[in-house]
Amino acid sequence: MLVAAMAPVTSILFAALTAATLTSLTDAAASSSPPWLAAVPPPPCVAPPSAVAFLRARCSATPYGVACYDALVPYACTFQTSPVKLARAAADVNLARLRGLSMRVKEVVASRGSAGGAGAEAAALRDCASTVASAAGLAKQSAAELAKLDAAGAAAAGRNRVRWAIANAQTWLSASMANEATCADGIAVAGAAASLAAREVVIGVLSAKEHTTIALALVNGIPVPS
Repeated sequence: MLVAAMAPVTSILFAALTAATLTSLTDAAASSSPPWLAAVPPPPCVAPPSAVAFLRARCSATPYGVACYDALVPYACTFQTSPVKLARAAADVNLARLRGLSMRVKEVVASRGSAGGAGAEAAALRDCASTVASAAGLAKQSAAELAKLDAAGAAAAGRNRVRWAIANAQTWLSASMANEATCADGIAVAGAAASLAAREVVIGVLSAKEHTTIALALVNGIPVPS
């Protein structure tokens, strides 16, 4: 699967919103991350220059090079110059962010209770709670697959095992992105842009989707043994 093929998977993402609103939401997602999107704590180690240079080069090949580098440089000492370990780190960060997002969306839905529990916006948020939870479950499968490949060692695992692991991770991450897009599309169709709750969810989904895209790009970059 090529990186070009994984450009934002959304058919009508924010089609109901104005260009200015979409730009402001995208900028908000890029400029700040809510505390509930925090990833796993970085290890207490300092990465050597070779690991930092490796990360910079790999991230430059992803659609979100700056976000990729900023999110993963705290973990550079864990992956050094290993493409498999880097992809695993990206998958772990992605999973942590999706779990946080899933919890937050459920909190938003629960906090509304019977007040405002009806209508298109409420339905869209409830659907988001389900689709984001599914996205997190798929991200978990991808992270687990990469963890197994890392534990086995790509060279020792052999060509077929590496290809199988990459294909599985690609499938699950792509499906996760589709679920993220479904959430965003549902909010757009509901015309819920004016709601603070919906805007918070949208910003979270946009941020999480960037990291799913990054993880997929780095999985695509895992070399297959000859």
